[in-house]
Amino acid sequence: MSRSEKTDLVISNAGGKPVRCELNSVNPSSLQGIDVVIHSAAYVEQWGPFQDFWKINVEGTAQLLEASRKAGVKRFIFIGTEAALFYGQPMIDIDESYPYPENSPFPYSKTKAEAEKLVLKANSSEMQTLSIRPRLIWGPGDKTVLPILLKMIAEGKFSWIDSGKALTSTTHIYNLVHAIELALTKGQGGSAYFVTDDEIFNFRNFFRVSTSDSEGNGAKSFDSRMVCSFFSKSC
Repeated sequence: MSRSEKTDLVISNAGGKPVRCELNSVNPSSLQGIDVVIHSAAYVEQWGPFQDFWKINVEGTAQLLEASRKAGVKRFIFIGTEAALFYGQPMIDIDESYPYPENSPFPYSKTKAEAEKLVLKANSSEMQTLSIRPRLIWGPGDKTVLPILLKMIAEGKFSWIDSGKALTSTTHIYNLVHAIELALTKGQGGSAYFVTDDEIFNFRNFFRVSTSDSEGNGAKSFDSRMVCSFFSKSC
């Protein structure tokens, strides 16, 4: 699926055939002859009107699912996120049995969870569906997470919480691509799978490994208790 000449070129250079359509208006004719759909499109802003997230992440996914079913697609792979399980709590050593939150306050998390539920519920003998859940994607081609952090540091707008000691799982883009390749033929329909790197980083070490910056120099640091206090007063 492509929406511009720029993405037409990217798809063509990768050996694919671009098809011009919008997620919310895709129809079966756009998917004729397609065996596998890999659905990675999403509205991924930090904040914004809830309906903007819902329209793309939930309604768009529902539209693509139905078009795929009618077109005879055999396998539907949804690129989900660990954020679908997040409502503000620590998530330590969790697995795929971890439940969805009843009501996440975060539009991205809530709508990605609802979209994933639609995908897994749509699993059938005619069209197998599954979800891959990466966490903090990084590596070549990143135009979101790390570029934003670097810009914030350069502008003096970034602060470490507890000096960057908090632990996080990550997913290098090459590991995510490998997982998608495996999902083309493997994985149980109706299931979700976490995909992460072997190593668990603290944020400061992750920043050092993933950028040329020496541990995010120029960033301030403050105690996590200040954050907890702020959010407890704001909620």
